[in-house]
Amino acid sequence: MPVPGPGYSITVRVEAPSSASAAGDLTSAVGRVGGVLTAFDVVESHPTSIVVDISANVLSANHAQDITEALDALPGVRVRKFSDRTFLIHLGGKIEVTPKVALRNRDDLSRAYTPGVARVCQAIAANPEDARRLTIKRNTVAVVTDGSAVLGLGNIGPAAALPVMEGKAALFKKFADVDAWPVCLDTQDTEEIIRTVKALAPVYAGINLEDIAAPRCFEIEARLRDLLDIPVFHDDQHGTAIVVVAALRNALRVVGKRIEDCKIVVSGVGAAGSAIIRLLLRKKPADIVAADIDGIVHSARGNLDDNLTEIAAATNKDGISGTLHDALVGADVFIGVSAPNLFGAEQVATMNDDAVVFALANPDPEIDPLEAQRHAAVVATGRSDYPNQINNVLAFPGVFRGLLDAHARHIDDEMLLAAADAIADVVDGERLNASFIVPSVFDSAVAPAVAEAVKNAARN
Repeated sequence: MPVPGPGYSITVRVEAPSSASAAGDLTSAVGRVGGVLTAFDVVESHPTSIVVDISANVLSANHAQDITEALDALPGVRVRKFSDRTFLIHLGGKIEVTPKVALRNRDDLSRAYTPGVARVCQAIAANPEDARRLTIKRNTVAVVTDGSAVLGLGNIGPAAALPVMEGKAALFKKFADVDAWPVCLDTQDTEEIIRTVKALAPVYAGINLEDIAAPRCFEIEARLRDLLDIPVFHDDQHGTAIVVVAALRNALRVVGKRIEDCKIVVSGVGAAGSAIIRLLLRKKPADIVAADIDGIVHSARGNLDDNLTEIAAATNKDGISGTLHDALVGADVFIGVSAPNLFGAEQVATMNDDAVVFALANPDPEIDPLEAQRHAAVVATGRSDYPNQINNVLAFPGVFRGLLDAHARHIDDEMLLAAADAIADVVDGERLNASFIVPSVFDSAVAPAVAEAVKNAARN
């Protein structure tokens, strides 16, 4: 099922004979071993040879090696250089600090720094609220992680998490003009994380917690919300929940069902799954049945932590037990934020007619989307190479833009639901169909719509 994508893209510089068949020979070699050619650029031309940069999307390091070997094996062809294009864009990092004011002469320096800056410091000391007006605080968010649950890579630590946090900061700026900065903490102690973030908070108008493992993430977020007078938002929980709720609202419009009549199965009860369940409960579905690696969550199962105990009390009204496959029987909606390849088309066939399947595990979903489509009416994934990509980028930039514009001091479910409705509403009735239930992450209408909705909810 995996398809080469731009996340693993290479450029190979080759020297080849300047024959009429050279281009065809080179591109065919890439195709024979499963590479997806994206560019073919002649960088040097000589009477008997050419030098070409061949760019292609591949699946893995081994696949990239297969392509270079296939090219090198062609008669008269020599591979000169190999580059991983993903690593190239990370050289030196992806973000920087740029002054907003000119420092051209002594006068500028005297106002931006000493002695003039002292008067601004005194004004803030006299009225701390002026920090939002006179410093970067008004538009700045900390992207905080301990590196314990990074993407699908697990506990890789703070330094290895930094490229992800840089990327998050870049997305904040690109989509909502929010200045965000990575804060990668070299500790996984709950109390130390809370103390550190509390100590850093004066610089920021919001905290975005990222890639912190469950169940610690629940306590960290809850405690920081109590301690700080700025919004604290765990994107792995609430960003995912917002986009899922938005997508489900539109998917149910496509199939003509009301959420109040739907049985919803959620696979995965970690950070994302728990937040999805809690936000969906605000929509009053007929029932939600949660399942994890140990099967269906129910109050009598035993060995439930605090999070699962709370989930069990609020879901599975009939107290059913068994496996995920058992849960799917008679379900209207499946939402997966768990693990790859958990079920197949035969299990989707046991769901109700016009079923909705959101298989969001990345990079490999809970079910092959093509298999799901055999019986489901609407299918979504977390991948960019299938329709209906459920992506947090639709939510968090606009959410924080709205929070910052409202000078919000907290965030609540009403704001999250407002964000979800705003995302769903971007897909108007004329565009809504089974292959288009959420807007593109590059739709310029999304972030402003979300920001306005969140700002209004915050002010109310």
